[in-house]
Amino acid sequence: MTFAAEKGNPLADDLDRILRHTVGLSDRLRGSRIFITGGTGFFGCWLLESFAWANDQLDLKAEAVVLTRDPQAFQKKAPHLANHPAIQLHQGDVRNFQFPQGRFDYFIHASAESNVQVVTEQPLLLFTTHIDGARRVFEFATQCKAKAVLFTSSGCVYGRQPPELTHLPETYLGSPAAITADAVAAANAGGIWCSELLGALYAKQHGLPVKFARCFTLMGPYLPLSKPFAATSFLRNALAGGPINIGGDGTAVRSYLYAADLAIWLWMILFNGRAGEAYNVGSEEAVTIAELAHAVADTVAPGAEIRLGSTPTPGQLAERYVPSTRKAQLELGLQQWISLPEALQRTANWHRQFR
Repeated sequence: MTFAAEKGNPLADDLDRILRHTVGLSDRLRGSRIFITGGTGFFGCWLLESFAWANDQLDLKAEAVVLTRDPQAFQKKAPHLANHPAIQLHQGDVRNFQFPQGRFDYFIHASAESNVQVVTEQPLLLFTTHIDGARRVFEFATQCKAKAVLFTSSGCVYGRQPPELTHLPETYLGSPAAITADAVAAANAGGIWCSELLGALYAKQHGLPVKFARCFTLMGPYLPLSKPFAATSFLRNALAGGPINIGGDGTAVRSYLYAADLAIWLWMILFNGRAGEAYNVGSEEAVTIAELAHAVADTVAPGAEIRLGSTPTPGQLAERYVPSTRKAQLELGLQQWISLPEALQRTANWHRQFR
């Protein structure tokens, strides 16, 4: 999924939007250096796209150093980013990478295990990778006396959302220990939760100004349609002309934040969030999986058949995964700017062009 830089950036409208909604933050980046883990994934590509765009448009003279295990793979995936003069690739594993030379002002730890075999077959390795990687990044940031550190956490740290609770606030005292049936889910949620705790300990003991972005369900360009999520599966089905297959009974409830909005939220939390605080990142616009399937069909493949995997159980409360974002709204002025239909259309257009 690549495109030639000389043909113009197809994300220009989104990147301009990000720049407009982060007015004033760019000066914080001017002349600075930022270290990013996970910079070659979904989150990272959007952070790098918006970083490079702001750097070029405003002549910030900033530099981003991106940790990656496979620089050649990123060169192939996004050559316009890998070859950008303000972006430098630093090869290494998040668990034990060598610290690059020089000062760094800001850190974004957005690394996530992408090796399918590790995720599905080695939950213990997944768990320890989260913790060892976070510790390595926090240690480096402490050594650099970082001005701010952003850790992209997840809503999974709350554990299973009670079905009667419509929107999860940051004050909900759930626990990923509640996820016991699935060892992989438990390892992922538990590892992220422990990494948050580690960040809090670095903040307390070393004064590290770390902020936590608890991200919920997202969609947009750079999110591979091969991912085993409802939105990606439905888009893949729809782009192939249908049918759109729902794996379950369609009653589960989710919400979707578009990637350009995500980038705005992450930059705002990094620069304006309160140190030591967690902020939910996502949409409050709840939809059932069945409603999502119909929205995908209406937007991408009108008339496509929708197949339900099983029949809903009468009287059973639906499983939910929807955040309350009141804290981010009130403290940081954040909101969802891109609606679900528009997010679906933009994501589908991207994949039509670059798949």
